[in-house]
Amino acid sequence: MSDSPIDSAQVDAVLQKFSDPETGRNLKAMDQVRDVSIDGNRLTVTIALTTYSGPLWKETRENLEDQLRSKLDGQCQVTVKVVEHPRPAEPIGGIGLTAKSVIAVASGKGGVGKSTVAASLACGLKNAGCKVGLMDADVYGPSIPHLLGADERPTAVEKKLQPVVADGIRLMSMGFLVPPGEAVVWRGPMLHGAITQFLRDTDWGDLDYLIIDMPPGTGDIALTLSQLLPLTGAIVVCTPQEVALLDAVKAIAMFGKVNIPMLGIVENMSYFLCPDNGKRYEIFGSGGARKKAEELEVPFLGEIPIQIPIRERGDAGQTAGNTTDQDSAPHFERICYSVVKNIASRKAADPPMPSLSVL
Repeated sequence: MSDSPIDSAQVDAVLQKFSDPETGRNLKAMDQVRDVSIDGNRLTVTIALTTYSGPLWKETRENLEDQLRSKLDGQCQVTVKVVEHPRPAEPIGGIGLTAKSVIAVASGKGGVGKSTVAASLACGLKNAGCKVGLMDADVYGPSIPHLLGADERPTAVEKKLQPVVADGIRLMSMGFLVPPGEAVVWRGPMLHGAITQFLRDTDWGDLDYLIIDMPPGTGDIALTLSQLLPLTGAIVVCTPQEVALLDAVKAIAMFGKVNIPMLGIVENMSYFLCPDNGKRYEIFGSGGARKKAEELEVPFLGEIPIQIPIRERGDAGQTAGNTTDQDSAPHFERICYSVVKNIASRKAADPPMPSLSVL
C-alpha cells in the first residue's frame, strides 16, 4: 500500500474531464495524457498538446495544475509538463489546401495597418510554436513581402509553387510575381483566378493556420474565399475614429453576408505614449473599436498603440520584430491569444462527434 497522500483515482477524475484546447475533447480520450508520476506528496503529470494550440499551452498547463491542486485539497506539489502531440491537418475544401484554420484579416478602408497586423499575427502564432502560412490576397497593393523583408521569387516543383519562407512563415504574394512599381490591372474574374491559384497551386504543406491578408474595402475576394474553402473566421482591423468605424461595420456586414464568422476586431493606432514625458495622446480617439465590438456583439481582440518602432520595422522589412520587442510584443501576443482562445471556446461549446478510431 502506498504511503502517498495523493489518490490516483482523484487525479484520474480531473484528467477525464480536462479538455484538449484544439478539439474540445478530454485529454484521456484523445490519448494525450503521457505520464502520471506520484512520488510521496509530489505529483507530476505530462500532457501532450498540439502546435495548433501553442498560444494556449501556458494557460492550459496552469489551469490543469490549479484543478489538480483543488481536487487534492492543496496538500501536494503539482507539476504539469507539456510535450508536443502530433496531429497533422487534413485537406479542407475542394482545392487540396491542408490547414486546420484559415483566418482572413480585413479592413473596411485602407491605411489602418491591416497588413502590419496580419503579418504580426502570423509571426506571433509562429513564435508560439504554430505552423503558419501567410497569403497576401491584396493583389492590387501587396505589401507583405516588404513588411517581412522577403524578395525571392517562388519556384515551381512538380507544378506546385513553393512558398517563400521568411522568419519561419510560408508566404505567397503577387508582390513576388510582379516587378516592383508595376500595377496589376485586373477585372474580377482574373482576381478570382489568382486567389484560386494561390490557394490551390501553392505547396503550403501542413499548416495550423493560414492567415490571409485581404484587400481593403468590401470587394468580392471574400465571396471568392467563401466559395473555395471553409474559413474559420475573419478579423477586422480599424482605427478608433468614427469615420473608420463606419467602414469597419461595412466589412463586418460583408462577412456576415458570405457566412464567414467574425473572430473579432482589432483597434490599431489606439493611442500614442510619448517616450519623452510618458503622456498618453489619443490622436485618433480611443476605445471606439471596443465600444463598437460590444454594440455588435463581436469579440474585441485587443488594441495596438502608435509606436515609432513599429513603423520603422515595417519600413525596414523587420515586422517580425513586433512580436519580440518588449514594448510592442505584449499587444500582439494578446491578440494571438485572443484569436486562438475564441476558436477554442467555439470548439469546446460544440465539440465534434467521437471518432471510432480513438474509442
